[in-house]
Amino acid sequence: MTELELTALPPDTSSTEAEHRGAVVAALMLTVGLAAIDSTIVATAVPQIVADLGGFSLFPWIFSIYLLTQAVTVPIYGRLSDVFGRKPVLLVGVAGFLAGSILCAVAWSMVALIVFRGVQGLAAGAILPTTTTIVGDLYEPAERGRIQGYISSVWGVSAIVGPALGGFFAQYWTWRGIFWLNLPIGVGAAWLIRRHLHERIERRTHRIDYAGAAALTLACSLLILALLEGGVSWAWSSSVSVALFALSAALLAAFVQIERTVAEPILPLWIFQHRTLLAANLAGLAIGAILIGQSSYVPTYAQRVVGVGAVVAGFAMAAMTIGWPIAATLAPRVYMRIDYRRTALLGGVISLAGCLLLALFVVGDAGIWRVAVASFVLGVGLGFASVSTVVAVQSVVGWGTRGVVTGSNMFIRTLGSAVGVAVFGSIANGRLAHRRQTPAAIFHAVHGVFWALVAVAVLGIVAQLLLPRRVTPLE
Repeated sequence: MTELELTALPPDTSSTEAEHRGAVVAALMLTVGLAAIDSTIVATAVPQIVADLGGFSLFPWIFSIYLLTQAVTVPIYGRLSDVFGRKPVLLVGVAGFLAGSILCAVAWSMVALIVFRGVQGLAAGAILPTTTTIVGDLYEPAERGRIQGYISSVWGVSAIVGPALGGFFAQYWTWRGIFWLNLPIGVGAAWLIRRHLHERIERRTHRIDYAGAAALTLACSLLILALLEGGVSWAWSSSVSVALFALSAALLAAFVQIERTVAEPILPLWIFQHRTLLAANLAGLAIGAILIGQSSYVPTYAQRVVGVGAVVAGFAMAAMTIGWPIAATLAPRVYMRIDYRRTALLGGVISLAGCLLLALFVVGDAGIWRVAVASFVLGVGLGFASVSTVVAVQSVVGWGTRGVVTGSNMFIRTLGSAVGVAVFGSIANGRLAHRRQTPAAIFHAVHGVFWALVAVAVLGIVAQLLLPRRVTPLE
């Protein structure tokens, strides 16, 4: 561990700073746009990438490595933003993302592209938790949800625009343009952040928990790798799966021991002992799993069972990302009237309704409009649930630990997605085993996943019931 001086203090939220908030929010939306568009724009260009670089068997790693490296760095960036400030961490994240984008644009092989996508992911891990934390710094609880709604709308736009842009670049120019597109967006975001986001710095000694960060990164990397590739690249019962899970467990145990002894842990263990934080993180697991289940299997259902094209299926799935920002914008009015717990429960019940709409489809009468309606309802539910839990988490702590609690919540949500990928994949593959992949068989497989989403939504409601009726600040 190394001693460093310099620490950031809460931003100046006086009237002078308030004049810059609009520009800061615009910068945050542009920054989130980098990660959001990049998660959707690449998919439609995969055939052209494979035709140019080869390595067809490796192309799934273009997505897996990005998710993996992004996920494992989120809690670390959250803690670093508490030590050094949000501004430098976010600027480093943007700079690293742009560097990774340039490397991806000049990649000469599939292996090189995968490595450079990992670089992008390492930087992207700084973006989502830091932008969410900055909103918590600059705005009171009554306004946070509205601003989060604006930022959430970026994901909705990206879900629609990203695939279209990816197809355009791949068909009419080159797939490498997908990555060059990030440069003007990132430079504009960095300029606005540098000019309009102001933080105060004072000298204070810190001891950086490098051992804890390394143990956490390795443990989570192995765990998420095992969950993503288990049942795909190797059998769940194989020696590879057993070894990955065993090593991950051993490293997590070592991490816990390290965090008990260091002066400034990278991920304080009290996060998992406070009722509000624990309940919100458990709810985050459910949100992450439902999100990945909907986005992974609704397009398959729409195309293979309903019989629509890829574009229409994408729009049906994107209905969720329309409902989400609408609910996120309305959430502050609700939780300021009835509290965070009831707002989260409202979101949980609506999410359950959306999952039930998906699960109750039958082959004969499942039109694409029902897919879109169910996705929209699910998005509304997740919007209420996610915003209320994140704002509750941020309201429990002060500026000095807001980054780490926000980062941990985002990380747990990503872990929920990784677990969801594994569980839902096992359900679908199990139902497809020894069957021809006809629409009836596909419906049977996806229908099982939709009922699993219902079960996860119920578990999410149980987690939300654990939230206290009144949030009590720790600091």
